[in-house]
Order: sequence, then C-alpha cells, then structure tokens
Amino acid sequence: MICGIDEVGRGCIFGPVLSAAVIFKSKPNFLNELDDSKKLTKTKREYLSALILENAYYAFADISNEIIDKINIHNASLLAMQIAYQKLNIECNLVLVDGKFIPKIQAKQIRAIIKGDSIIDEIKAASIIAKVQRDKLMVEYDKIYPLYGLKKNKGYPTKEHKDAIKKHGILSLHRKSFQLI
Repeated sequence: MICGIDEVGRGCIFGPVLSAAVIFKSKPNFLNELDDSKKLTKTKREYLSALILENAYYAFADISNEIIDKINIHNASLLAMQIAYQKLNIECNLVLVDGKFIPKIQAKQIRAIIKGDSIIDEIKAASIIAKVQRDKLMVEYDKIYPLYGLKKNKGYPTKEHKDAIKKHGILSLHRKSFQLI
C-alpha cells in the first residue's frame, strides 16, 4: 500500500494548516483526472474530492494558528502530516509526502517528493481533499467573520484581506507570526 500526504494553507495568514493522508483501496478509474489541487477549478476539485473519499482510506489533521505561531509554519506543516498519517492507522509499504522534508513518521519507507502533488497520484489526491476540506472551513469562518472575505480569499493574504485587517483589526484566528499588513 502507498500513502500520499500533502498539506494546504501554508501560505495563509488565517486559520490552521491542514494535512491529508490518502491510501487508495484499489486503483480507481479516475486517476488520470487527478492533479495538484492548485491547478484544478473549484468545481473539479469538489467532484474529485467526492470520488477520492469514496475510493480511499483517508485522514485529516490540522494545526491551529496558535501552534503555528509557537512552532513556525514549517514545523506545523510537518506535524499535521505526521498526525494525519497516524490517524489513518494503516501500515503502508511506502509513504510519499509532498515537498522536500520528511515528517516524523514510522513507516517501512518514506520519501519526500518535490512537486509530488503534480506527480504522484496519492499525493495529488491528498492535495485535493485537503484543499476542499480547508476551503469548507474558511466558508464557515466567513459566516462568523464576514468582513474579512474568507469565503473568497480562503485565508490567504490578498489585498482585500489585508485591507480588512487594517480596517477591522486582527482576529484571534490570524497568524500573529506572519506579516499581516
């Protein structure tokens, strides 16, 4: 079994960093449609996410902005990947993670793959479901904090988001260790 792991929200200034770990139950017929979540439309991501969730074992883990501020985004991303894998509770022959750093995971083999979210099907799948999951969270936060445009900016440091911070202030879910304005 191969497990793919990726994270989303690393460059955000609001909310958690979120990771997903994915193991396909069998080889699904939609693999040729998978790609890095950033290269797919919202509609395509949501469509593929539903297929992935039906055809894979998966787990999510998120690390709060408070922890990010304490341990930094790099360490928080690795921790999210580690926890997502542990939550799967399935032994894999090979664990592939997106990027160049390896989280603290006990596995027979583990490799970091630069641009893995564009190359490896399991990492592509993890990228997609993680992005859809985090985007849904940002839509929910937008209902609570509508002045910050989270439904649209998904927590990223857009001009509108930074302008909202200048006008309305920093929220408890903003990452204080990041350049906010």
